[in-house]
Amino acid sequence: MAEITAATVKELRDRSGAGMMDCKKALTESNGDIEAASDWLRAKGLAAAQKKSSRTAAEGLVGVVVAGTKGVAVEVNSETDFVAKNDQFQEFVRNVAQIALDTQAADAETLANAAYPTGGTVSEKLVANIATIGENQTLRRLAHLSVDQGVVVPYVHNAAAPGLGKIGVLVALEGDAPTDVLEPLGKQIAMHIAAAFPLALSASDIDPALLERERSIAAEKASESGKPAEIVAKMVDGAVAKYAKENALLSQLFVMDNKTPVADVVAKAAKDAGKSITLKGYVRFQLGEGIEKEVSDFAAEVAAAAGV
Repeated sequence: MAEITAATVKELRDRSGAGMMDCKKALTESNGDIEAASDWLRAKGLAAAQKKSSRTAAEGLVGVVVAGTKGVAVEVNSETDFVAKNDQFQEFVRNVAQIALDTQAADAETLANAAYPTGGTVSEKLVANIATIGENQTLRRLAHLSVDQGVVVPYVHNAAAPGLGKIGVLVALEGDAPTDVLEPLGKQIAMHIAAAFPLALSASDIDPALLERERSIAAEKASESGKPAEIVAKMVDGAVAKYAKENALLSQLFVMDNKTPVADVVAKAAKDAGKSITLKGYVRFQLGEGIEKEVSDFAAEVAAAAGV
């Protein structure tokens, strides 16, 4: 019998898109012949992932899970919204979120190599799902949040199932206030974050590139005013300051009353409880944000819906 080397397995994986264990089995069944092994995978439906891997995956689900003072959000994409309603896909996202929390995986690549509860790795289970569900799927990103003392509160907007939806939010509240104070406060802030889409916790945390872009836009507008240079400079500074205030979570007006800054909401809760409460951070994942879908993807969606 021909020797099955790691290089041969890798070559077959690159060709087929199938999982490592499936590639090993295919090569064993085919006595090490890559072409025959490729045909074996195709016959078993395990190489179907390859032709689907070029399709843009911009739908899917965001999953959030917490345990005590730690939480994680993950995004797993699919081609169409139909898959988000699939029990197999939902179970996968739920399991992947739990694995991310348990292993404290630093990024999607590390998570992909983690062990999956039913055997193999997360990556291999994902490839198997692509083959059986019939759509390209990708493990896109994850983010952790934790506090030393306090709570991490999860919230899902447009939930497809518990802990799964189109927008997932985590809020970290640190302090010695009781849980029955922190959790409802955290949920309200999480709902605010889902609706208001802050860019950062505070103005100083906003990406300098975003502020510079806003400054350029404001400068162009102000230059058309015909006002003296010193007035134009003040107009630009004011516009950038307004942009930062409106896009930093702590200075945004709380959506529950549209008049109180979020920082003041937290301060009042701490004062009322007679305990310390600090909003330490947040995570907001919106499904598909930053993914550009091509016009041709519509055809792929139709094909996927038809089982092609």
